[in-house]
Amino acid sequence: MPRLYPLFSGSSGNCYYLGTNESGILIDAGRSARQIKTALDERELDIKKVRAIFITHEHIDHTKGLRVLASKYGIKVYASRGTIGEMECKGLINDSVDISPITLDGMETDNMRIIPFRISHDCAEGYGYVIETQDGRRTAFSTDTGIISDEIEAALSGCDTVVLESNHDIRMLQNGYYPYPLKKRILSDFGHLSNDCCADTAVKLVKSGTTRFILAHLSKENNMPYLAEQTSICAFEENKMKRNIDYMLTVAAEKDNKYIIY
Repeated sequence: MPRLYPLFSGSSGNCYYLGTNESGILIDAGRSARQIKTALDERELDIKKVRAIFITHEHIDHTKGLRVLASKYGIKVYASRGTIGEMECKGLINDSVDISPITLDGMETDNMRIIPFRISHDCAEGYGYVIETQDGRRTAFSTDTGIISDEIEAALSGCDTVVLESNHDIRMLQNGYYPYPLKKRILSDFGHLSNDCCADTAVKLVKSGTTRFILAHLSKENNMPYLAEQTSICAFEENKMKRNIDYMLTVAAEKDNKYIIY
């Protein structure tokens, strides 16, 4: 039975494992190769059984360990053409990395179908991903987006499990120490999703059939796990949706030991 492991989540690095003990894939590689391997070892997952790495975009908190991890263990990498070009320009990958573009048509690997969708972020060509496993269940990864566009909402609708960005509390961000240009960037349509926007989206997704949520990519400076969780819970309650009946909710920690069983 497939499991979803949020290995790392947040501005310090992002990496998720989806699969079984026999094989699986990674979404992003935003910590060092050593840290990612250790995280997999702690969960009794063999790095040599990772069949592919899918990169959402080129920012360092999603690519830090990619070059070493992919080249050392011979793992195939996929990303959009724009992301590949930007990673090459920044020296994040080299000829030792076996990387290929993935288009919006999607592809199949390791008995999974991976379908990208475009996110709204200040990067070259960012993707979120919907992964359909052999049992027909669908998991979506949607972080690093300033808005939930019609395309994103369509991709997430009907997915069984959604990893959804709940990056910041707007009031904490506005009153915090970040310089104005950075605050403006985070709050823009190409920045990060707030707790309020995350909660509104989650309510819509429950109505479309989603039952499991992982709140992800929380800011250490402008958010708190309890605050992100309660913002979504309040939105669910306002819509008469009951936890563990209509939906299940967890918050991905910076380094996480939990997993989600489908």
